[in-house]
Amino acid sequence: MFNMAITAYLPKQLTGALLLAGVLSGCTMAPTYVRPEAPVAGSYPAAADGQAQLDAAALGWRQFFPDQRLQALIASALENNRDLRTAALNIEQARAQYDITAADALPNFDGNFSRTRGRTATYQLVPGQNAVGTAYQVGLNMTSFELDFFGRVRSLKDAALASYLATEEARQAAQISLISQVAQAYLTEQSYAEQQRLAQQTLDSRLDDYKLDKMRFDVGASSELDLRNSETLVQSARVSLATLVRQRGQATNALVLLVGKPLGDLPAPQSLSDEQIVTEIPAGLPSDLLNRRPDIREAEQQLRSANANIGAARAAFFPTISLTAGIGNASTSLGSLFSAGSRTWSFVPQLTLPIFEGGRNRANLSLSEIRKNLAIASYEKTIQSAFREVADALVARGTLEEQLAAQDAFLKAQEQRVKLTELRYKNGIASSTDRLNAQRDLFSAQQSLIQTRQLRLNNAIDLYRSLGGGLNENTVVAATK
Repeated sequence: MFNMAITAYLPKQLTGALLLAGVLSGCTMAPTYVRPEAPVAGSYPAAADGQAQLDAAALGWRQFFPDQRLQALIASALENNRDLRTAALNIEQARAQYDITAADALPNFDGNFSRTRGRTATYQLVPGQNAVGTAYQVGLNMTSFELDFFGRVRSLKDAALASYLATEEARQAAQISLISQVAQAYLTEQSYAEQQRLAQQTLDSRLDDYKLDKMRFDVGASSELDLRNSETLVQSARVSLATLVRQRGQATNALVLLVGKPLGDLPAPQSLSDEQIVTEIPAGLPSDLLNRRPDIREAEQQLRSANANIGAARAAFFPTISLTAGIGNASTSLGSLFSAGSRTWSFVPQLTLPIFEGGRNRANLSLSEIRKNLAIASYEKTIQSAFREVADALVARGTLEEQLAAQDAFLKAQEQRVKLTELRYKNGIASSTDRLNAQRDLFSAQQSLIQTRQLRLNNAIDLYRSLGGGLNENTVVAATK
């Protein structure tokens, strides 16, 4: 109603110009946007069907990570991580920039009231006129409203909107990345914790063996070589323990940085062998990534923004028409400010035609087209990178299961080997060197099994992230007895 009331007081010329501007505001000289073809194959080289009822993009992270300790860490990271907070602020910044640009498409009205008091030179006075006078003026003004005949303002608005949407996609991509980083940092810390406990148990066991070997050496039942071999095992276990304590501490620090605050009270951790992270997820087709992955959608919005900027650059070659207008009342006394005959109005259309600008407009158009080509290359590279991440995760999934089974069988064989070697050593058949090698190989096999379990879980996380999982937060409610 306010706009209609304003229009009723405007001159007919101004009203017609505003209506014409509204009709033409939908025009734009930007090229018609066409999504580039995805520069990847139609299927993955090692695609696996997985469980048909699962979809990474729709699978909530609470459902994917049932470990309650890990859920608490992820929830804390989503609330406190500074990188994610920065991404959210970037959205607000882009939104504000879009609002500023969108405001240029609408006329801006300013109300004003002024009182002017001044003295007129004597020679300019007419008989009977006072030298000192006062003037009052009140009105409503519209300043330099551009009639967007060639879509320059509209193109800038479309570019700002696409940039805003790109920042929203960037925040979602940051969330997906953060969830996977927290999960993998947690698994790394747990892997070092299990290896540290293993190293401590191994050190304790080897210290007991060393005491027995020292007693045997003291009574002349074994050689010094046997004693030194036993001592070598003890010192090797100490080195491994000290290394793992350092690595675990650094892994904890990395996890704290991602979470954004000290870890505090958390549910008890699970062992890597008890983790129930979902490992069977269908990959789908590469074309699905275009809608699943926010980083690809972000790159496409940046491409749309670059495409819209070409329209603004093209419109710069054409005349710019702007309007300045005002309505109001003026009087020499405040009491007669709204009396008959005090009404004033002005209407100033202005046309600016580029004649000579030193090639600036042409250079700006070339720059906009180059930036669009760069955006296309970036968009295609993002798709190729996403394709490779999924393909790598699928290839690894196909081999890690077999590797884990083989590593478990290898450990059992090493355990049996140590038992037999210990028996042969006690009976004087095997040497202390044979015993040393067997125990070293057992410790290495135990560590390798823990590391392989971590790799397998990390691979599941990589596949979940690369397929666009991590935006939803589906809560799995446990059945109560």
